Amino acid sequence: MGMCTDFHDLLECTLNFEKGLVMKNELLDNLNQLHTTELGVVRMKRNLSLETDDVVKWCKDKISSASAIITRNGKNWYIDVDGCIITVNAYSYTIITAHKGKS
Repeated sequence: MGMCTDFHDLLECTLNFEKGLVMKNELLDNLNQLHTTELGVVRMKRNLSLETDDVVKWCKDKISSASAIITRNGKNWYIDVDGCIITVNAYSYTIITAHKGKS
């Protein structure tokens, strides 16, 4: 989130920041519901060159990392962490995909 440059933006920025925290906590509070499909596992392992067999646990660890930047846009959560982007459906908590972030 960018810094407020004008005094009148302070309230709006504060409210947006608080909303972001609420939404971030919503995802973190529901990590136990995180899951994916068999095709999702194949796609994420291919996109990120993962060696692990437990892709869901790998994603949970990344999402709960202190360095994770979690945002919500429409029906999806986007987690930007350690050079990758993880996409999670906000209603079903299905991990849709994960790929390397743009450099």
